[in-house]
Amino acid sequence: MSGSSESLVFSTGSATGPTAVLNSIKDTSMPAPGKGPKESYSFWPLFLGVTSIVAAYFLARKDPTATLSEVYALCSEQANGVHIVDHDNSKAQCVVVNGSYIADIGSLETIKNSWDDKSLQIRFVKPGAIIIPGISDSHAHILEYGATQQLPLEEARSIQDAVARVREYILLTPEIYNDTSRVITGGGWDHTVWPTTGWPSAVRVNFHATDLAYSSKYQSDLDADGVIRGRHVILQSKDCHALWVSSKVIEASLPLPETIEGGVIVRDDSGRPTGVLLDNAQDLLKQPELTESDLLRRFKVAVRDAHRYGLTSIHDAGLDPVSLAFFKRKAETGTLPIRIYGMTYFNEDEPYWGNTTIPIIGSVNDRLSARSVKIFADGALRTGGAALYETYSDNPATNGFMRLDAEVLFDVIPKFLRDGWQVNVHAIGDRANGIVLDAFEASLSGANVTALRPRLEHAQMMTPADMIRLGKLGVIASVQPAHVISDMWYAQDRLGPDRVKSLYAFRSLVDNGARITLGSDFPVESMNPLFGFYAAITRKSPTGQSPHGPEGWFPEQRLSREEALRGMTIDAAYASFTETYLGSLEIGKRADFTVLSRNIMNIPVEEILGTEVYATVIDGKPVYGSI
Repeated sequence: MSGSSESLVFSTGSATGPTAVLNSIKDTSMPAPGKGPKESYSFWPLFLGVTSIVAAYFLARKDPTATLSEVYALCSEQANGVHIVDHDNSKAQCVVVNGSYIADIGSLETIKNSWDDKSLQIRFVKPGAIIIPGISDSHAHILEYGATQQLPLEEARSIQDAVARVREYILLTPEIYNDTSRVITGGGWDHTVWPTTGWPSAVRVNFHATDLAYSSKYQSDLDADGVIRGRHVILQSKDCHALWVSSKVIEASLPLPETIEGGVIVRDDSGRPTGVLLDNAQDLLKQPELTESDLLRRFKVAVRDAHRYGLTSIHDAGLDPVSLAFFKRKAETGTLPIRIYGMTYFNEDEPYWGNTTIPIIGSVNDRLSARSVKIFADGALRTGGAALYETYSDNPATNGFMRLDAEVLFDVIPKFLRDGWQVNVHAIGDRANGIVLDAFEASLSGANVTALRPRLEHAQMMTPADMIRLGKLGVIASVQPAHVISDMWYAQDRLGPDRVKSLYAFRSLVDNGARITLGSDFPVESMNPLFGFYAAITRKSPTGQSPHGPEGWFPEQRLSREEALRGMTIDAAYASFTETYLGSLEIGKRADFTVLSRNIMNIPVEEILGTEVYATVIDGKPVYGSI
């Protein structure tokens, strides 16, 4: 990424309209931690976006490039079947689309009176259906989802079951079965639901026949299977913070260091790697470079499912250089079929690139932006890497770990903010969130936070004092409600009955003034945004269960339906600087919307997950279903 120079199209990157954006560029200095006097913070990307922001804001009702067939009204039989998701949560009966833009909203009668009904097609959604703004997922991993879908392991209920699924995949895939050099990738395994404790492994390659204890202990693991043995197998965990690999992969990556900061190489009693690597240790594996065909196959799978679930926009939480280059190639050829807001991956071992790389803002029809940086502060709760103030209740030997030193955060966060980048930091444990908020607080002193919009990715576990501080600082909380109903079954054992109350405390975050945006973290959780919507408002499993009974797990922390809907539409747009043209069905915005078979805003919660997506529409044209 360092030193790149690109010809880019700048689009909206505003606050709330042209005047607000111009005002936001004022007050552009803040102290950098440890730097003494204030240094000037340049917001040149915002300046460059002003012209297009103004154009979008004052968009006329009619798109002059639209043909007659691209001007239509989509209406509901109900007077309130269109959920606009504006400031007042208004509703309407019809939305008028002119080419790629929303041209009007109102009742059927009003629309007929305002438009020549001879030239305006009037279409109706099916009875009971509603129209909402196009759904955004604020935290996901696009190409990683495509990779895991090749060999999904989330349903595996034991090590033996997971191994059997790998074996079956090989046997049913001739090009892999007949070529032992092919790398086999999959993901989604979850050791927290397996009956055994501890990690899975690969069999030690050269164990002696007399080492029966070792052979018996690991007889169900990867290399014990004759079909799998000798192949390169790389399996990502459900939370994406651990890799389970075969001995062949370990051999190809030798020598491995004894330790690695911010990560763990799981070893047996003799000190040999067992085949599981956590967090930063995952980067030690030598993996083959992905081909364009590999990337395209993964991308097509992810986009196909995203459209099917009603998604029109995805915030990709951690673009490595390969992924970002692929998305840029697709955007430049006009073939990005979904909007992508990319978070560029931060590698502390590389030179600082914030002042040498140009942010991508609304490239090619607002389909691709990459104006933020993603930094990992700690690991994950599921794998025991979340950084806590106190030790884990189920493992008093550790309190997790930081993947970066606090000094790095205090150094790079103000630099990225100064150079016009949004800063998004992964933080799970209460200690990690506290340290990151310390760095944000120091970096944001005197700054216009609305112009910068820093984000805590996950904001999963916070002390009450830090929840208050989050709201006061104006840092966005990017949360994933589906994690609640996955983690609630083991969370108290891991944290104890008192600390667990500060986990996924969404209501407390909102009540303390935090702005939240919702995502799924797919492939960690289901891509279906209605699953996250359901989890946010119920905090119970799809079958209506929770450790605290039918009212849900800590039901006082539930979000309202309005808050959840805004979190996956207009608030997601705000979190990606796109609220002037996405996130709501207001006149002049892009015609991105989703048609649902049921009104999720008032049906019984038990019916939400049975709701279908009738259509997903981007720029006025269906990419899934029909209208």
